[in-house]
Amino acid sequence: MALLIRIYAVIFGIETMLYMTRPTISLLSTQLGASTFDIGMLTASYAFLPVIFAIYLGKMTDRIGDKIPNMAGVIGMMIGLFLPYVWPSLTALYISQMIIGISRIMVTIALQNMVGRIAPPAQRDQYYGWLSMSVALGGVFGPVLGGYIAHHTSYVHTFFISVLIGIIPFILSWFISGQREERSLPAMNHAKVSRSNTGGSFGLLRSSTLRKALLSSALVLYSRDIFVAYFPLLGAEWGMSDIGIGWIIAIQSMAMVAVRLFLSPLTKRYSRELVLIGSILIAGFAFMLVPLTTPFILMAIISTIMGLGLGCGQPLSMTTIFNASPPDRTGEVLGLRLSTNRLSQVIAPLFFGFIGTSAGIVSVFYLSGVFLIGGAILTYTPSSKGKEQSNKRAL
Repeated sequence: MALLIRIYAVIFGIETMLYMTRPTISLLSTQLGASTFDIGMLTASYAFLPVIFAIYLGKMTDRIGDKIPNMAGVIGMMIGLFLPYVWPSLTALYISQMIIGISRIMVTIALQNMVGRIAPPAQRDQYYGWLSMSVALGGVFGPVLGGYIAHHTSYVHTFFISVLIGIIPFILSWFISGQREERSLPAMNHAKVSRSNTGGSFGLLRSSTLRKALLSSALVLYSRDIFVAYFPLLGAEWGMSDIGIGWIIAIQSMAMVAVRLFLSPLTKRYSRELVLIGSILIAGFAFMLVPLTTPFILMAIISTIMGLGLGCGQPLSMTTIFNASPPDRTGEVLGLRLSTNRLSQVIAPLFFGFIGTSAGIVSVFYLSGVFLIGGAILTYTPSSKGKEQSNKRAL
């Protein structure tokens, strides 16, 4: 349990650092003369390198263990966040986002892999729910703290403070061993699939369960990023303060934390697939409501509804993906998940940046809502219910 607490503390610190600066990036880049399309490019640059290297990093984690990738990722994030403070320019922001993007997936793969191996099969939903809750809590504190710092000092000082906060997860990472001999491989409940009959990494996609989980994960993650990247611009258009924008994003994260408290009872009463698809539909409808209201209270309610929807997606997809992984390739499959997620995070911001430039920022929210609803409908297949229930009984 002590190891789990350290893992959750590290991911909380990393996410706090990240979300202190994510809304600030859009506002700082606008201050530096960036267009809506430029902001889409910036958001996409965060995900560019992970698309290429996530699977390789997952394989590397399987070979060398979790500690070294985790430590390297924390250090990389601190370097990436420090860059805009010493060199406040659009060029620095692009470089910073690329460094942060690749560094974050190193931490994410290592810690997700560690949690999956530690967790007894029957409690994997719960353990991943706690991990996702730590992520969401970082998404609560980060935007609020960043908003207050930006309001009372400057945008670049937000980056500097985030680096100082990074010292805590850096120190904690020393006490996470992550060595292969400490992993409980025999207790894992994976599909018994060998490397020889799955082929390369993309051969794993022959599993329909894995394909659907990857699609759901990508839908949820890119939507969260689109909201964090473009809502600050919409809020600024409405005359909302930096603090108010930070609170709206934080409220969404609070809702993501709250819904994860009820994740285990929900998946016991309904199938994991039904909860996952229903949550994506809720988030999609909430996205389409965003441009229809400007009062802070109403926006906070919509943000809460969106958070309730998005909050189920990540832990449920992580469990499904880990359970469908061959025992000796868990890091590789988690890398495949992150590669798929980041591909959506490259394509979506570029597309929405173009749409936002030509049709206005509100169009970004309407289209994103349509994509979420459409993706949920495409992902849902009634015939898979029985298989899902069988998977649940096996856990």
